[in-house]
Amino acid sequence: MSQFSIASFNVKNLIGPDQEYYKFQSYTPEEYAWKEDWLADQIVSLNADIIGFQEIFDEASLRATIARADRYGQDSNDASVPGEDKRYRHRAIFDRLAFRDYSNAALAFAPNIHDGDPGQRRPGVAILSRLGFAEDPQIIQVLDTPLEIPFQTFGGDEGGHFTIQKLSRPILKVRVPVGDQIVTVFNCHLKSKLGEFIRAEGAEYPAEADLTQYDPVGRALGAARSAMRRMAEAWVLRGAIVGELRQGRPVMVLGDFNDNEHAVSTEIIMGEQPFKNYAWMLRHDAEHRGDRYSEAQSTKITEDIEAMRLHSAEKMFVRKSLRDMVYTSAFGGVYESIDQIMMSRHFLPDWKGHIGEMSYFTVLNDHLTDGSHPEAPYNKLASDHGQIMATIQMRETK
Repeated sequence: MSQFSIASFNVKNLIGPDQEYYKFQSYTPEEYAWKEDWLADQIVSLNADIIGFQEIFDEASLRATIARADRYGQDSNDASVPGEDKRYRHRAIFDRLAFRDYSNAALAFAPNIHDGDPGQRRPGVAILSRLGFAEDPQIIQVLDTPLEIPFQTFGGDEGGHFTIQKLSRPILKVRVPVGDQIVTVFNCHLKSKLGEFIRAEGAEYPAEADLTQYDPVGRALGAARSAMRRMAEAWVLRGAIVGELRQGRPVMVLGDFNDNEHAVSTEIIMGEQPFKNYAWMLRHDAEHRGDRYSEAQSTKITEDIEAMRLHSAEKMFVRKSLRDMVYTSAFGGVYESIDQIMMSRHFLPDWKGHIGEMSYFTVLNDHLTDGSHPEAPYNKLASDHGQIMATIQMRETK
């Protein structure tokens, strides 16, 4: 296979009509029909070989949306792709225009273990692949061993710890065959930035939720809880990524990170940026001020770090195209890029062992609005995220 495309698509609360997903929130049949129509159009526009979906409450609704996309794509092909009787049918432009349906594609859905009754639903994630799966998909949400993060005070005393046993949303891992390679793909939806508030015993709701009695300190603590959970989930994902990289496997990670590229949680997933030179750095076991790493050790340290790093498709695109910025989300009037596609160095052309490289990065996000816009109440049906896609040109093997 000479190339493939991989996309991330937060569909914004996909569930069938007349089903209450969050409190007092549901779609009428007409609203759902509009939403499914809009989502199907976006899927056709992406025309990606692999799509990672977030905010899926209902697998049946996702399958119906994909089937609708196939119908729309076939209509487009009938109108714009020449038939076998046309002498010019082999022109490259028609190959680019053609939609390839998902009738034989594999679909993996990871429901959320926290999913509850109507009004208390929790979304999962899914991956659609025209290329199929090389192995059974894996879901990461309940941790075999609780993640306990210890802290210490500056004086060296016990400083408590932070513990999670389950992730807020599942991480879905699949292995996708691409030509003679198999690529590990992770799809994630990390904890949102919305504050995590605790309801006191006997109370109807958390005190911080009452905006008529605004509590800035309490709401800040809620944001801190969300950030700690998001970073812990990022660490769990990082461990799974490193497990694949240590086996020499190409890796791609996509999804809604709920943080921008330079946020700590995102950097946890990507891995640390190596210094230019470690030979000037004081050794970890230094016995005097001149005890530095050697040039050979510096080279090895750099290689060890680079081997475990991921690279942002968006950042590569920005550098290549000289585009200023990519936005995939807006909240409170703040535009940022929280949806990501990241890849291991197997897709960097400068690395001698690369198997392919990104030829283009597509962004569909001109619809973005949020609660600060007057039209926001009328825009609940379209996704509130941009859709992003990386097209990867595979390296020819002899």
